[in-house]
Amino acid sequence: MEVTKTIGEVRESFESSPFFSHIGFEIVHFEEGNVLLKLPVHEKLYNVNGTLHGGVHATMIDLILGMAIRSTTKTRCTTMNLNINYLAPASGGEIQAKGRILKQGYRIVTAEGELYDQEGNMMAKGIGTFKLIRED
Repeated sequence: MEVTKTIGEVRESFESSPFFSHIGFEIVHFEEGNVLLKLPVHEKLYNVNGTLHGGVHATMIDLILGMAIRSTTKTRCTTMNLNINYLAPASGGEIQAKGRILKQGYRIVTAEGELYDQEGNMMAKGIGTFKLIRED
């Protein structure tokens, strides 16, 4: 039987991830269904054009969607599909991500997320389908 985790334990599971800290993500706000993630934009994350690599955009959207889902369901999940629309580049400062659940079933969840620069301009929008990893 699956153990229900507290919101604090779910948050800690993200913050203790080596990948999470390697990229430099920071949780600004973490409540059930209300998560805000930020990332200081450093040159080590740039592409050959001198802007934030699109893979970082996709990673941040994938992460915020998983965080929004897990903050609500307290259940581990895995990405089944992810679609990203890139709207603007970033080359400094910080970016923020927020996500929300669009549709939740027993095993499948669809969520959407957005990335913003520090002036509030939308930089990317994504939608993903996730499978809840249930023990039953």
